[in-house]
Amino acid sequence: MDKYQEAFDGIIERDERVEPRDWMPDEYRKHLIRQVSQHAHSEVIGMQPEGNWLLRAPSLRSKQVLLAKIQDEAGHGLYLYSVAETLGISRAEMLQQLHDGKAKYSSIFNYPALTWADIGAIGWLVDGAAIVNQVSLQRTSYGPYSRGMIRICKEESFHQRQGFEIMLHMANGTPEQREMAQDALNRFWWPSIMMFGPHDSDSPNTGNAMKWKIKRESNDELRQKFIDKTVPQAEFLGLTIPDPDLKWNEEKGSYDYGEIDWEEFWAVVKGNGPCNKERLDHHIKAHKDNAWVREAAEAYAAKTEGELV
Repeated sequence: MDKYQEAFDGIIERDERVEPRDWMPDEYRKHLIRQVSQHAHSEVIGMQPEGNWLLRAPSLRSKQVLLAKIQDEAGHGLYLYSVAETLGISRAEMLQQLHDGKAKYSSIFNYPALTWADIGAIGWLVDGAAIVNQVSLQRTSYGPYSRGMIRICKEESFHQRQGFEIMLHMANGTPEQREMAQDALNRFWWPSIMMFGPHDSDSPNTGNAMKWKIKRESNDELRQKFIDKTVPQAEFLGLTIPDPDLKWNEEKGSYDYGEIDWEEFWAVVKGNGPCNKERLDHHIKAHKDNAWVREAAEAYAAKTEGELV
């Protein structure tokens, strides 16, 4: 066996962390670049539906909390782009891949946020699903990714509580507010459990991800964890999960759930969701309109470096 491959395999077997200067297989590097850049794009694109509600939030407090959350998401994107850069890809290249449609982001952000209750559902369900996935990623085999996820998970837990608080107020408010909360749950439930990706048997990337310990739990394991955790929360809110097949399975100690509409999932992934074009067009426009900020920062950095020399 090649000594470099042997050293890499030893790191994985000993459950240690691969660091940027370590030798790693090309496929490991490519897998991480795809996964981490997609994760970064998701954090940044995910700011759009919430940013659209910032000036319409129902109170000063809710505006402050939502603004803090949006700022966190921008920070998460920064952490993750920085992680990907340690793998040998530039941020400019990652953004170009996103703008060209070659890189993806989480399908959930291609659904519209129609009401204030949707902002609650996004925090409760979408960030709740993200936490389930990202807690596992704190033990991922790539060191910078693992360390970045520790801080991100702490902030995501705040986001989930923010969303649940909104849903709690709506569910215990007027009949119209309660109806709004139920409607948001109806529309975001299935896209949220699609966030974990296709079933393990249909996922082309799960095998290597598990072998290299990039992922510690499979798509279906993570989805089941999320469902088991979230159903009691919905019951506490007095809201109904929109799945007639959902029922507790005493034998396996978790919930059985209905069939996911994978045709919808793949349609959204391929760019045919309700807001795909809107989200990407907005990002491209913002990137172009703010080119002067990047140019000014680069000029300042070059000037400072010249003065130090």
